[in-house]
Amino acid sequence: MGLSFHYSGSIANPDLLPELIDEIQDIAKMFNWKYFVFNRQFPENTFGKPDYNQNIYGICFTPPDCETIDICFLSNGRMSSISHLKFFGKVDNQTEQAYLYMLSVKTQYAGVELHQFVIQLFRYLSKKYFVDFKMSDEGSYWETNDLALLQTTFKRYTDLINGFSSALEYIPIQPDETIESYFERLLKLLHDKKNIEE
Repeated sequence: MGLSFHYSGSIANPDLLPELIDEIQDIAKMFNWKYFVFNRQFPENTFGKPDYNQNIYGICFTPPDCETIDICFLSNGRMSSISHLKFFGKVDNQTEQAYLYMLSVKTQYAGVELHQFVIQLFRYLSKKYFVDFKMSDEGSYWETNDLALLQTTFKRYTDLINGFSSALEYIPIQPDETIESYFERLLKLLHDKKNIEE
């Protein structure tokens, strides 16, 4: 639970990978963010093909209070991550295979400013290095560039999380209660409260 963005795409040219890594590494160093560099060169005759090897190419970095952001690729040039490769790299199911190329990052706890910065970074990178790039931003900042909308959306997510935390604190699960019966009781309390307020 928490505001996130989701992205996919490919690197436009395999020869751009070292430059892309260097740029991200410089940014991570400037802000003192943790980062990890994977392979810096794609192997020959793999780029743009449907198959891929079991290696990762690119860089990932982790800003404070944010999930790790992968600017990583498989040997075919498509965006992925080490964890996606591990979980979805050898699956046979076509629906599950699609997850190999769907990356997500939660920025809820990192805050509005970092979310805005990262989205602007992706805007820059997508123009310079990526093709077929798609971004879906739950804060709508990618789509609108509207900071006020982003701030409002962050507040709504924060209020929902705080409300859920409060419910767990003030209406705890009973020792002999199943998860199903707990949620039934919780929903009944919310329904009764709503009827009283009306």
